[in-house]
Amino acid sequence: MARGWYDGAVAKAPQRCTWCQGSDVYVAYHDNEWGRAVTDETRLFEKICLEGFQSGLSWITVLRKRESFREAFAGFDPAKVARFSDAKVDKLLKNAGIIRHRGKIESTINNAQRLNVMHKAGESLAAVVWSFADKATPPAPDSLGSLLASTAASTSLSKTLKKKGWSFVGPTTMYAFMQSMGVVNDHFAGCHVRAACDRERRAILCSGVGDL
Repeated sequence: MARGWYDGAVAKAPQRCTWCQGSDVYVAYHDNEWGRAVTDETRLFEKICLEGFQSGLSWITVLRKRESFREAFAGFDPAKVARFSDAKVDKLLKNAGIIRHRGKIESTINNAQRLNVMHKAGESLAAVVWSFADKATPPAPDSLGSLLASTAASTSLSKTLKKKGWSFVGPTTMYAFMQSMGVVNDHFAGCHVRAACDRERRAILCSGVGDL
């Protein structure tokens, strides 16, 4: 007789990176988003902005407010955000659904303006970001202690964006961004989504998106 849930069979939970344990919100983010390769301009822009808002805070704080951020910042459409006025900034500072930090709000508007300049020049954020992806696949980390805070690549990406006028894009912030957008695959060895993330990452590298 086939064994089922009713006769004692227990499904084995998939192995995951330890940092997402203890929160259903984190587990869903880990399984469906973190490390999944992204080239969409709006998603990349959104993530850079949210990583900037996260600076000094925990990521789950931002994650729980993400929908409010999207509503407040016009879906992170850079063309719309770039036109936010001083009055709009004052309004955002009263929005309890987001992180009310003037410097980070103004940075988001500035970065939208900088991205628009890039687009008008025929340059994509995806091409810039993915040009810093390692063509080889480094060994998988096996613990939180083996994860890096920044790398030479994230430092170079940071410098490149700063030269273009972007703000809140330091090396540590950029490495967290690269991890989450699949530019780096830092899922732990044995994690059930690591292989899929690696396939997605390789597909983008083979597409030539980052060949500047």
